[in-house]
Amino acid sequence: MDMATVAAFLAVDLLLAFTPGADWAYAIAAGLRGRSVVPAVAGLVAGYAGYTLLAVAGLVVVVAGSPAALTALTVIGAGYLIWLGLGVLRQPAAVATATEPVAGPAWRIALKGAGISGLNPKALLLYFSLFPQFIDAGAGWPVAAQTGLLGALHMAACAVVYLAVGVLARTVLRTRPSTARAVTRVSGALMIVIGGFLLVERLAG
Repeated sequence: MDMATVAAFLAVDLLLAFTPGADWAYAIAAGLRGRSVVPAVAGLVAGYAGYTLLAVAGLVVVVAGSPAALTALTVIGAGYLIWLGLGVLRQPAAVATATEPVAGPAWRIALKGAGISGLNPKALLLYFSLFPQFIDAGAGWPVAAQTGLLGALHMAACAVVYLAVGVLARTVLRTRPSTARAVTRVSGALMIVIGGFLLVERLAG
């Protein structure tokens, strides 16, 4: 796996990490509780760690080896992103305000975070539609190693982005509601762009 492939994956992955959704809402809610940000984000990342283990075990390779399955998952996932992006553009404040207090012991906060990311449809799109497009079975690296690297990059990106979201949530949401709405509008547009890119790339190929 060459550095250009890794850089291309990281660029797309960061766009996805910056896209609001259930993970963002939970990180924001945790941010409003101050010290609960770290266990909440740790739980979210743990959910993706589970997907990474499944991917390394070979499920991604199975999907990558079936062009029909890969195309179907890509089209479904891209359509979902476009639909979600349109919804965010119609109601830009929905994600920013759809928060509830996050309280309780750290392990419970983390466990809930793992459940949220583990059931996030965006994770299915990422691991079973996007990952195979960056994995080269003929490269010098074993497929499992390539998959593990992509999974590790994704978890690191999520940890950084969600921590930032949680830490900044209190200031943005309480003192700058117009900024929060602008951020969600931009993120909704990014969902549509990513979904369109995936559709064009898969159907044109």
